[in-house]
Amino acid sequence: MSGTTTAAARCRREAGAGANRWVVLVVLCVSLLLVAVDATVLHVAVPAVTEDLRPGAIELLWIVDVYPLVCASLLILFGTLGDRVGRRRILLLGYALFGVASGIAALADTAQVLVAARALLGVGGAMIMPATLSILRQVFPDRRERALAIGIWSAVAAVGAAVGPLLGGFLLEHFWWGSVFLVNIPLMLVSLPIGRWLLPESTGDRNGPWDVVGALMAAAGLFGVVFAVKRLGGGEAPLGPVTLVPLVVGGALLAGFVRRQRRREHPLVELRMFARPAFSTSVGCIVLAMLALVGLELIAAQYLQLVLGLSPLETGLRLLPLTVAAMAAGLAGANMLRRFGPRTMVCFGFCVTAAAVITLTAMGGHDNTGLLLFGFVLLGFGLETTLFGAYESMLSEAPPAQAGGAAAIGETSYQLGAGIGIALLGSVMNAAYAPGLSSVPGVPAADSAAAGHSLGEAYEVAGRLGGAPGAALRHAARDSFVHGLHVTLLVSAGLLLLGAVMALRLPRVMECEAPAAGVSDVPAPREAAESRARQSRVSA
Repeated sequence: MSGTTTAAARCRREAGAGANRWVVLVVLCVSLLLVAVDATVLHVAVPAVTEDLRPGAIELLWIVDVYPLVCASLLILFGTLGDRVGRRRILLLGYALFGVASGIAALADTAQVLVAARALLGVGGAMIMPATLSILRQVFPDRRERALAIGIWSAVAAVGAAVGPLLGGFLLEHFWWGSVFLVNIPLMLVSLPIGRWLLPESTGDRNGPWDVVGALMAAAGLFGVVFAVKRLGGGEAPLGPVTLVPLVVGGALLAGFVRRQRRREHPLVELRMFARPAFSTSVGCIVLAMLALVGLELIAAQYLQLVLGLSPLETGLRLLPLTVAAMAAGLAGANMLRRFGPRTMVCFGFCVTAAAVITLTAMGGHDNTGLLLFGFVLLGFGLETTLFGAYESMLSEAPPAQAGGAAAIGETSYQLGAGIGIALLGSVMNAAYAPGLSSVPGVPAADSAAAGHSLGEAYEVAGRLGGAPGAALRHAARDSFVHGLHVTLLVSAGLLLLGAVMALRLPRVMECEAPAAGVSDVPAPREAAESRARQSRVSA
């Protein structure tokens, strides 16, 4: 029995080592697609969940936010753990947990069970996301091939984010809300055995013990900071206890984590990576790109639905060209990187995105389909060009032994940038929107104050008032929202131009050095067979 087990294990290792690296890329992209879809698929199901489970306001908030919150908090923990115990092992455990959590979420009969299931999905996502990038780093040691692989990987991420709401809307039209989670299970049941058979195992530096205390400090610190940032984005007061306490405690834990890593002989995360200009600049570019764009996306969705009166499906279709352009940029990114180099590529991406944002300031109270199409295509292409160049430079600068930690840092930067962007641009939007409703003729001060919270609430107040005051409030709210949108777009453009200046620290050319020692490629099946044949002849 023992001999049979050993032989089976050897067979699996040989199959993993002989698997074509492009087949490995397909498996990794399927993993990423599931995680990206699950991050957005619930958004359209929130009304159905609310009607069925009757969650309170706090419970509903946790149902939506707990997945990205837990996922962002645990990225460094699982990214570095994969470097230690095996990246494929962590990825497969993530598959299994993701499938189990999806089943629990689909069958949840209370809001508390759904919150717990979404938290488990966040744990599974944190296992999967850094593992996909670190395995990709391992199986594509040649930078030119790796650039193409990262382009495909990032294009799949863009597809997942866009497909989520469309898939959710389709499923809700034909099934109950739990179906948005149930769709994960068959895909995971297929991915688990295929991943076990095809994906190669790899680890980083195993010297010294794994820093459990440091990993927990990083997880708790990130949880506090991300939670505080999300509360700020939700409209909480900056100095309120709900935001200030988690922010201070989380910041203190992260500062302690950095200090601890600097003192350890075998740190959990090699902070010396940040001393490399290309690495630290790439991380900063990821944060700035997401900070400038994510909050803007939410505001644009409100504009399309509340100002132009489009349905959720029509809104999704209007935003689809952005995704198509992002896919095109991801697929063309490898050639652009080789021809122009990281510095020019990321600067160009930031400038194109800034130009798109400035173009969209021409949006007004009436639909302009051509302008929106042009602006969204430019936006998607520029943003993906920026993120592609930054991710590729960051991953290439990281030592192979720290691939999991580097991937986790990149994904954490993405999540933090998105959270800060929602808080910052949301605050800018509110500051520009609310003053326009302070003195609408015929509208009481209390109603004006309520209407100043959001455009949706302004429409509700206008409907309740009716008559001339209601019509005047509705018109003023639309004009104020468009004005606020223009101000927010200009602030976003300024942040993007700041990113273009920051990107000047990136390398001018793409250096395609030989693979580092100890980093073996994953040969194609024919190459592996020829290698084994040569070894047999030598032995004979």
